[in-house]
Amino acid sequence: MSVDRDRLVSLRREFHRFPEPAWREFRTTARIVEELDRIGVDELYVGPDLLSGERMGLPDEAEQRRWFDDARDHGVDADVLDRLDGGYTGALAVLNMGEGPTVGLRVDIDGLPRAESEDADHAPNAEGFRAETEAMHACGHDAHITFGLGVLEAIKDSEFSGTLKVVFQPAEEVVGGGKPVAESGLLDDCDYLLAAHVGLDHPTGEVVAGIDGFLAVHHFEATFTGEPAHAGANPGDGRNANQALAAAVQNLYAIPRHQDGRTTVNAGVIRGGSATNIVPEEAYVEGEVRGETTELMEYMRDSAERVIRAAAEMHACEVDVDTVGGAPSAVSDDAIVDVVESVAGGVEGVDSVLRSDALGGSEDATYLMQRVQDNGGKACYVGIGTDHPGGHHTSTFDVDEDSLPIGVSVLSESILRLAAEH
Repeated sequence: MSVDRDRLVSLRREFHRFPEPAWREFRTTARIVEELDRIGVDELYVGPDLLSGERMGLPDEAEQRRWFDDARDHGVDADVLDRLDGGYTGALAVLNMGEGPTVGLRVDIDGLPRAESEDADHAPNAEGFRAETEAMHACGHDAHITFGLGVLEAIKDSEFSGTLKVVFQPAEEVVGGGKPVAESGLLDDCDYLLAAHVGLDHPTGEVVAGIDGFLAVHHFEATFTGEPAHAGANPGDGRNANQALAAAVQNLYAIPRHQDGRTTVNAGVIRGGSATNIVPEEAYVEGEVRGETTELMEYMRDSAERVIRAAAEMHACEVDVDTVGGAPSAVSDDAIVDVVESVAGGVEGVDSVLRSDALGGSEDATYLMQRVQDNGGKACYVGIGTDHPGGHHTSTFDVDEDSLPIGVSVLSESILRLAAEH
């Protein structure tokens, strides 16, 4: 199978220059749609047609509008942009190529709200494609978009017989996009689903045929409300929201670990109060819990909510607890792992194939995997190694562009083999 490395590199660098955070991927989605029109897909789902039910982790309306207006100011196609209004980002493309199985591929498209390195030896900076927005592709989603487009092109030019669905999923970084894409039902007829991730501490030339070890995750926000008062003259008239917050954070970390597997908790963002001489009336925490299984995550989630509510009551405050993201655990099916393992060894540039490895983190592709599996299909999460000078989510993260044709070839050849052996 012929893969144009130069074209893949060009696409990846373009997407790297203009990253957008979760639910703000307006310019990214419009550019994907432009490429899908050029490729000539048979069906295209954009906007609310792609997303059903609750979208978790949405930014506030002003923040969303700011990115929307920026996309418009940069000349994004108005018709496409109108369909994305309200943060309905992402796309799903379909190729209908005759009788055969339906195979899905999921790639994610959002960046992270962080600044990219300006170091002289950071390749995107040195070679002129450093991020030009207030975000960064610090987890390789620019490469994932490129995988999706490259696979569509390769399969369209192949002898594939069946239906291929490629979903360009928004909002993975807030584990908010997988669930509404799954609930759209657009992947319910998939016989097979592959998802892919670049890097994950595997070097260029190494492929992991089936990743497991997904930690189920629950993201929450808790807002404590008390009563303000003068901290010197009338401290007893106040109800201190910061005290409730402090008690909650301390006791979140005191939740007993579970004997059945790994469990974690993190209070990632805390803030409260307005001045040193005012009893604080409002405080806020963003946090997460994870578990080696969905059941273990639920144990941590229930324990965390009990701790938060007890802390509020202890200090005579009220508290609102909201879910802002989450994903279950999942397992890759051996039937697809076997195929990827067999195919990868014959792909140019691949010098090491691992049958399996543990992710050790969380991913909302698990919603899509479970949805397909619950409907009788098979699913698998594939790792495409890449040398990256900085760790995932750091300012110096980068992708070795030699991994781009490897990823497209491994995924495309696996899709062809799955269809042929169905």
